[in-house]
Amino acid sequence: MESAYLQKQLGTCLTQGLAEVARVHPMDPIEYLALWIYKYKENATMEQLRQEEMAQLEHERAVALAEQELLERLRAEELLFQQEQLALQLELEMQERERQRIEELERAHEQLDQEMRMNMENIAKDEDALHSEEGAQEAGKTLAEISDRYGAPNLSRVEEVDEPMILDAAETDKMGTENRKT
Repeated sequence: MESAYLQKQLGTCLTQGLAEVARVHPMDPIEYLALWIYKYKENATMEQLRQEEMAQLEHERAVALAEQELLERLRAEELLFQQEQLALQLELEMQERERQRIEELERAHEQLDQEMRMNMENIAKDEDALHSEEGAQEAGKTLAEISDRYGAPNLSRVEEVDEPMILDAAETDKMGTENRKT
């Protein structure tokens, strides 16, 4: 049992120290071995601390990378959210512009309809007034006086013209071929 303890605690250290004494051949091998074992212990402690620091640094690096990835994801999501908000805002502005344009068109259409109704009413009133004036003026005129207006046919100058006879199809074809020959 004691040999197992010594083997576990001093086995590697003592073996390496004795190998070093054999290699160097110091003047005082016991002191050299004692100093070497102290240095070995110091080196082992330093290595253990270095390993712990490395593990801590690796852990911190992994945490930092995870945080950085999380921040990048959050930035990407924020950018996407801002883009969606901008697109939504643009869509709402487009809908508002379209609504305003439709309202303007409806107002213009209503105004045009109202103007057309007013014009139609004015035309109807003007025609009624004109017909009543014409009726009053033409009531005492003869047909000849009325027909002298611009655009009315002049009945005194109408001539009767003989109507051309209707030619049958054979005569029309015959006349057409004679005209083509000449």
